[in-house]
Amino acid sequence: MIINLDKLDYCASLKNLETICNKQNYKFIQGDICDPHFVKLLFETEKIDMVLHFAAQTHVDLSFVRAFEFTYVNVYGTHVLVSAAHEARVEKFIYVSTDEVYGGSLDKEFDESSPKQPTNPYASSKAAAECFVQSYWERYKFPVVITRSSNVYGPHQYPEKVIPKFISLLQHNRKCCIHGSGLQTRNFLYATDVVEAFLTVLKKGQPGEIYNIGSSLEMSVLQLARELIQLIKETKSESEMERWVDYVNDRPTNDMRYPMKSEKIHGLGWRPKVPWKEGIKRTIEWYRENFHNWKNAEKALEPFPAQPPFV
Repeated sequence: MIINLDKLDYCASLKNLETICNKQNYKFIQGDICDPHFVKLLFETEKIDMVLHFAAQTHVDLSFVRAFEFTYVNVYGTHVLVSAAHEARVEKFIYVSTDEVYGGSLDKEFDESSPKQPTNPYASSKAAAECFVQSYWERYKFPVVITRSSNVYGPHQYPEKVIPKFISLLQHNRKCCIHGSGLQTRNFLYATDVVEAFLTVLKKGQPGEIYNIGSSLEMSVLQLARELIQLIKETKSESEMERWVDYVNDRPTNDMRYPMKSEKIHGLGWRPKVPWKEGIKRTIEWYRENFHNWKNAEKALEPFPAQPPFV
């Protein structure tokens, strides 16, 4: 039995659940992890034995202008959830974190023992939440597991993230907005691959452990834009391609790379399977048909306002 708890924030759409909403072993509940009375009642009334905690504010650009909201949701909300799960004696609690907690690195690859050195409000809130989760293992031996994954892409993703945003902009005959030089690189995982990773951790992950979920697919933001322009606009020359790129001011901080070692989860039997060409083709096709799944999808394509300093 799968229980899906979601707040239905600005980036959510119930249309994403249409293919499973009538299944007998699935139940949707709207609620907020920051409401301790609601969360406590949920664990008292539902027979929950496993928790996969994905709920968070995740948009890095937005974290610079709403840093306190990110702290509230990502840190306080996580504390509420892990506390209630511990009280309910849940068998396993998986906290879904991010490679961004490590901060950036040009050469050194991060393993699970690397220090956390976050450089933006989003990453800082995820790192702090990790500490609360880990403390329940240290103090109570409550069976928590932490995952840190590379960027995920695929169908159904709200178009504020870089891949769906670039695809949607181009499909609406608008330019890709590049932060700074665009030479910052990111590693990308297709959605079904990361789902398989979470199922692997759910079944085989050891309590108290951390698992990197990494990908060898690394490309710069500029290279990503160029590939998508080529696929969607079928450009034939460099000058034609440049017409679809718009360079804007960079973020206050923008890590150049997040290189991770993932041998630990490879040891559990997981490796990514979906090739980039196949994954991006599926993704482009989905957005061509389903962009308007979100009421406020157009808003996600607007330029983001200038960010104040990190507060």
